[in-house]
Amino acid sequence: MTRFFYRNSVAAFVEKDANSILGKLASENSFDLVDQQRNSWVYEIELLKRLLAHESDGEIVFEYSIPRLGKRIDVVLLLHGIVFVLEFKVGADDYYRADVEQVWDYALDLKNFHEASKNAVIVPILVATDAPESSTTQDFSVYDDLVFEPMMSNASQLGQIIENISKKYASTQDLRSWTLSRYMPTPTIIQAASSLYLNHSVEDITRTEASGESLKATSDFVIDVIERSRTRHEKSICFVTGVPGAGKTLVGLNIAVRQFEKKDLAVYLSGNQPLVSVLSEALARDKKRQEEKLHPETRYNLTTARRDVKSFIQIVHHYRSASLAKLKRPIQNGTLEIDPTKVARHDDDGYSEVEHVAIFDEAQRAWTKNQLANWLHRKQNLPDFPMSEPEFLIWSLNLREDWAVIVCLVGGGQEINTGEAGIGEWLRAIQANFPSWNVYISDQLTGKEYAEGELEPLLQQIPNVTRSKNLHLAVSMRSFRAEQLSTFVHHLLEGNISQAKPIYETLRDKYPIVLTRDLDKAKAWLRKQARGSERYGMVVSSQAQRLRPLAIDVRCKPDTVHWFLDDISDIRSSVFLEDAASEFDVQGLELDWTCIVWDGDLRRVANSWKNYSFKGNAWENINSPERKAYQINAYRVLLTRARQGMVLCVPEGNPADATRLPEFYDGTYQYLKQIGVPEI
Repeated sequence: MTRFFYRNSVAAFVEKDANSILGKLASENSFDLVDQQRNSWVYEIELLKRLLAHESDGEIVFEYSIPRLGKRIDVVLLLHGIVFVLEFKVGADDYYRADVEQVWDYALDLKNFHEASKNAVIVPILVATDAPESSTTQDFSVYDDLVFEPMMSNASQLGQIIENISKKYASTQDLRSWTLSRYMPTPTIIQAASSLYLNHSVEDITRTEASGESLKATSDFVIDVIERSRTRHEKSICFVTGVPGAGKTLVGLNIAVRQFEKKDLAVYLSGNQPLVSVLSEALARDKKRQEEKLHPETRYNLTTARRDVKSFIQIVHHYRSASLAKLKRPIQNGTLEIDPTKVARHDDDGYSEVEHVAIFDEAQRAWTKNQLANWLHRKQNLPDFPMSEPEFLIWSLNLREDWAVIVCLVGGGQEINTGEAGIGEWLRAIQANFPSWNVYISDQLTGKEYAEGELEPLLQQIPNVTRSKNLHLAVSMRSFRAEQLSTFVHHLLEGNISQAKPIYETLRDKYPIVLTRDLDKAKAWLRKQARGSERYGMVVSSQAQRLRPLAIDVRCKPDTVHWFLDDISDIRSSVFLEDAASEFDVQGLELDWTCIVWDGDLRRVANSWKNYSFKGNAWENINSPERKAYQINAYRVLLTRARQGMVLCVPEGNPADATRLPEFYDGTYQYLKQIGVPEI
């Protein structure tokens, strides 16, 4: 996307012929110029030329690009040190919530990610030209960040609103280089996937030069491995590590998109059903919007869009099933063999050879041999399966006679489910059965958070290992307000008050974390913090069985597509604050603001965590070290979902309910207060 379609000084714009301005806008437009767009531009040009006739300074910009949102601001006025963001709805006779959110989102995006806007007053104005009334209030929003609450104006009052604000808030802020200032966004994974799919580069949609360069360096390293493997007819596996929210999924999607552009077969795979469902639906909706914008005379079917997206992103279990379908049955002597009658000779019978490149997100969550064997026996009547999921997936790619590359995206400390093999199983499979494969690993893979630091002995037994710092993403991009959030959460869950407390002090001003024992207060806090279309919602542990008196039942799973993608008008949406999502629903995804409702499954008792699961009518101790680790990791996932801030709600409990006694909650509440988290 070009930065803008038209830019000029206000004085020159006023003097310029309207047709020449329109011609410039039309020449920059890559879509079919329909009458509605042309007429809107004509109206905006004539109105603004008239309103600005008395201005001798400032700049005007039409169609300014917001890459993170994949949209353009109709008009930006830079007057008297103030940034006016104008969204026109020509002919509209009312102000609609979605339009108000749209102009507010533009203003917030500039404040958060546009370098020259950080210290400027930003005034979002929705201009519904034929509406009967305009805003009379002129107020900054809840944050002290110089962003106004959205104003609403009809055509006749717009000039007066701009004049009133200019008189009151004029400053000496230098905006002469505003238009070409650096734009450094931090997208959600949904926004990032959409932007990549619509042909933005990974650098365009990342927040800082450093993070953009890091993501590019990692992507480029893996692309080089792919090219080398193709040229030399080799088989390779790459392990990409990173802190929570560092962009591992973004790297995987970027690689998949770039391989698609080269017409190579590549697929992005995840065992995370909610992530795949939400991303697939978001990409399909975007594709439909994009196709209909490119060809406004044609209706593009959403079902077609969904089908197109499925070739790009898939559930790993479906991919695995395609390989399983080629096997001889029954399995003899623990050896897998291909059934020659099931090998494809063409591309459309469902038994085609696997892709050259397979990208496995959250590779540490692949199943152990026992987990996979038990599942296949129960669900597919395939007994005696001899491999773990990592080994079988490598075996499947190894079927290619020419070349193949596997990319494993690895999160540290994020195994949250029984039967997850961890990253060690991938290396054991390589060491035992695929020694000719080249192994490229992050220089952080041998750390404690990856298989408790026990991978080095395995790596010593693999002949072709290359270590690189370019395969590790060290800085979380999830929260653009708090890069140290993951470190804070780590110390909180490790019980390290002395380390957690000073980190919290560095977070508190730009990334609010607050505490309450009242769920209604928590919900009110969320609603107050969110601006524009910022998303918020409640998250809970999957073991939080005794929140039902608070109308939270973890047995009732949210519809994750609607929970993440739809707005306040849909009761299934996260922002309706009725359905709570668990760690399984939100891993790999994010919200702007979260409420974590903390149940008695994880309790702070006598300076240590005590782990419980609810069975029948009572809490039972969790004694297994593995299950304890899963529970801690579940809370790690929950505590790292928010991009801008969170409220921790620790209920009071009920002395009359043996399953919700106050002592189940009081220790956790006091522990969080010790760290310094303030109560609201």
